[in-house]
Amino acid sequence: MTENASLRYREFKMPDVGEGLTEAEILKWYVQPGDRVTDGQVVCEVETAKAAVELPIPYDGVVHELRYPEGTTVDVGQVIIAVDVAPGTASEAAPAEAAAPESDTDEPKGRQPVLVGYGVAESSTKRRARKAPAGSGAPVAAATVAAAAAAAVQGELNGHAPAPPAPPAPAVSAVSAERPLAKPPVRKLAKDLGVDLTQVVPTGPDGIITREDVHAAVAPAAPEAPAAPVAAPAPVPVQQAPQAQPVDLGVRETRIPVKGVRKATAAAMVNSAFTAPHVTEFITVDITRTMKLVEELKSDRDMTGLRINPLLIIARALLVAVKRNPGVNASWDEAAQEIVQKHYVNLGIAAATPRGLIVPNIKDAHAKTLPELAGALAELVSVARDGKTTPAAMQGGTITITNVGVFGVDTGTPILNPGESAILAVGAIKLQPWVHKGKVKARQVTTLGLSFDHRLVDGELGSRFLADVAAILENPKRLITWG
Repeated sequence: MTENASLRYREFKMPDVGEGLTEAEILKWYVQPGDRVTDGQVVCEVETAKAAVELPIPYDGVVHELRYPEGTTVDVGQVIIAVDVAPGTASEAAPAEAAAPESDTDEPKGRQPVLVGYGVAESSTKRRARKAPAGSGAPVAAATVAAAAAAAVQGELNGHAPAPPAPPAPAVSAVSAERPLAKPPVRKLAKDLGVDLTQVVPTGPDGIITREDVHAAVAPAAPEAPAAPVAAPAPVPVQQAPQAQPVDLGVRETRIPVKGVRKATAAAMVNSAFTAPHVTEFITVDITRTMKLVEELKSDRDMTGLRINPLLIIARALLVAVKRNPGVNASWDEAAQEIVQKHYVNLGIAAATPRGLIVPNIKDAHAKTLPELAGALAELVSVARDGKTTPAAMQGGTITITNVGVFGVDTGTPILNPGESAILAVGAIKLQPWVHKGKVKARQVTTLGLSFDHRLVDGELGSRFLADVAAILENPKRLITWG
């Protein structure tokens, strides 16, 4: 850099989301050196241990340098991109920038370098088109570039070339379209199938690309001509899904880097397993009446539009059992050598997602009605599957349910989430021979497994809590008499 580099170059650091995360992996860069960027434009996508998020740049200027390539894990606070905020001649620099030197690491007043989804104002998260490389003509104003990009996108969606923006502006050699809108699981699907999302026609609301759109893109290309002309002599065919390759018997091992959710989960589980003395107890219970209640609730008009399943009743049973046995809803303060009993329940639900296992929680679940709890469960699962769960949603849990039964597993010995004292594993619900009213009958049966921290939950308390959950599921009328 030159001696007055502090006037020109701004360095943007990997932001701290304020949730105890210390690093993030750069998944994709949306800009390259020489590209013009504007304040609030998304420049890259990163993956933390909690979620995949996008980073907006808080400067106007031209990208000078990308410090790390895609796939690199970067510590919070490290510079990831440098922007030339006074490109070209002195006349192109903003007067305020030329008036007084600024540190190349200072943030503009009133802005904080946070991730999209963690408090950035709406105006700063809008995706903006970036200008083509210089050298193709006179400089074009940012507003003209944005208008051209918007027109290009609209024209592409309508199947014809866009009309030139008004008023006329100097020609630009190329203006990139906006980044295709798609949720993280859809992006992962496209990557796995080798599909270029810029070539996919969106059918979702607001132009969002759906999983069906990606699958349609890997189907044989239609005979009609492509919607937009390309520079090559012949139309570019739709990229086909990679063909299955025969197993290479010479390859004996495959190494998979441990990062993101998997890395965070591994660290948390090791810490929990070797910090809290785990005890696991099991109970097998006839839940035929609970399954009948589930069917009855599906036709209840107060539950119309809500997702009703056994997990809802199990969650309610756990909440009632916590009320009867509050000692299981606690945590161990090692520094103070105290047991911290919680008078609220933030109910964690273990959710399998394309990025790995996460445990978001329902805040103040104890205070919710059954319809409210059903709605909260449905929203939690939907957000988790879409990869939109925020770090805040996974903080502060007090007790957790993990439903291993959805995989056909009878039950398990789950490891506690750090900071929690108990976790309930729910096994598969199966039709089994069971002694009912003195006769062997076919009944709906499941096995529950409860792991708890023996430092603060002794065997008696853990057993009473698990027995209460089982008793409610065996006779759900106890939700009324005990609740």
